[in-house]
Amino acid sequence: MSKKVKVNILRQDSPDSASYWQRFELPVEHGMNVTTILLRIAAMRTTLDGDKVSPVAYDACCLEEVCGACSMRINGRVRQACSALVDNLLQEEPEITLEPMTKFPKVRDLVVDRRRIFEGLKRVKAWAPVDGYGSRGTPDRMSQADQEEAYPLSRCMSCGCCMEACPQFNDRDDFIGPHAVGQAILFNTLPAGKALADDRLDALAGAGGIAACGNAQNCVKVCPKDVPLTISIAKAGRATTFHTIKRFLKS
Repeated sequence: MSKKVKVNILRQDSPDSASYWQRFELPVEHGMNVTTILLRIAAMRTTLDGDKVSPVAYDACCLEEVCGACSMRINGRVRQACSALVDNLLQEEPEITLEPMTKFPKVRDLVVDRRRIFEGLKRVKAWAPVDGYGSRGTPDRMSQADQEEAYPLSRCMSCGCCMEACPQFNDRDDFIGPHAVGQAILFNTLPAGKALADDRLDALAGAGGIAACGNAQNCVKVCPKDVPLTISIAKAGRATTFHTIKRFLKS
C-alpha cells in the first residue's frame, strides 16, 4: 500500500470573508513537493471528508525557486512551495499544514497581495537608470571584491520570506523590509547603479528606512537564496550615517 499524507489548508474565499480549514489526503509520490500537492488536490477536488470543493488558489510561476511567487507558510514556516519536498516535511511533522503569508493582505486561499514588496523596491530605486540604448563607451570595471559582494545580493527574488519573518514589518509600520535594504546596497555597488546612490541612501535614512530595523535577524534565517541580508543591513546603517553627516555638513 502506498504511503499517504494528510494536508491541512487554511482557505479564504475572498479578501473580506472568514478563513476556514480544509483537510485532504493523497498518495505520496517520489520527489513530491508542495506544488505537486496543490496540483493533485486541484485534480481530485475532494476533501478527506468527501466534500467536493474548488481547487486551492495559490501563486506559482517558475517551479524551480527562481521567481519567488510561491511563498507561503508551510508547517508554520515561510518558504517556497516548489522547493519544499514532502519527504523532508514529513520528517518535521506527521502532517503538512499550508497557510498564506500573514504580513500581506489576503486575496484568496494561499494568494496574498504582494505589492508592498515592490513598493519597497521603488522607494530605494532598485534599478540602474537607462535613458537610451546608444553606445556609452567603455563601462567601469568592478573589482573582484565588489563582484563577490554584489553576486549574493543579486540572488534576491523578492519572494517576501524575509518580510514575513521580520517583526518590524507589519501593517502598523512603514518599514521597507530587508529585501529593499539589500537591493539598495546591491545597486549602490554596481557601476551602472551609482548614479542614484544618494537617492537610495536618502530613502534608507528616511521614515521606514534602516532605522526601523530592529536587528532581529529573522530575515537571514528564512531567506531561501541565502542572501546576506544582515550584512547588507549593517552596511546600510554605516552608509546612511555617513551620508546624513555629509548632508548636514553641506547644509
